[in-house]
Amino acid sequence: MSHIQVSIDINAPVSRVWEVVEPVERHIDWMADAVAIRFQTEQTRGVGTKFFCDTKVGPIKLVDVMTITAWEPNAVMGVTHTGVVTGTGEFTLTALSESTTRFTWTESLVFPWWLGGPIGAIVGGQIVMKAIWRRNLRELKKLVEAA
Repeated sequence: MSHIQVSIDINAPVSRVWEVVEPVERHIDWMADAVAIRFQTEQTRGVGTKFFCDTKVGPIKLVDVMTITAWEPNAVMGVTHTGVVTGTGEFTLTALSESTTRFTWTESLVFPWWLGGPIGAIVGGQIVMKAIWRRNLRELKKLVEAA
């Protein structure tokens, strides 16, 4: 299992950051590895929402099957991954001040044997995914602060 965590401080109040993060279908606007989001449920917000996330990292294309497991507006969004890569993930929003939010993305993922298993978790998780997610957070920061 690979445990990955990245954070960024965004010059905006928590409510503004949540406005951008809350619409799950818009995550493709700031996640380089997310190609498309296709809901499996009529519900598109909150605990129990299920969706497919078409993911592409270099030459590797996967369909990530996700279910929202935690949903606290302006605070937490959590998911389980039950596709090729399994595990859990969580976004947390922490107010550092009235106008600054720390956005933290934490994932605990298990990679299948054909993606290198435990070695793939180190290379794919700690090196490749961490770099991609840091870029994603820079994109999120730009998107939030531009408004």
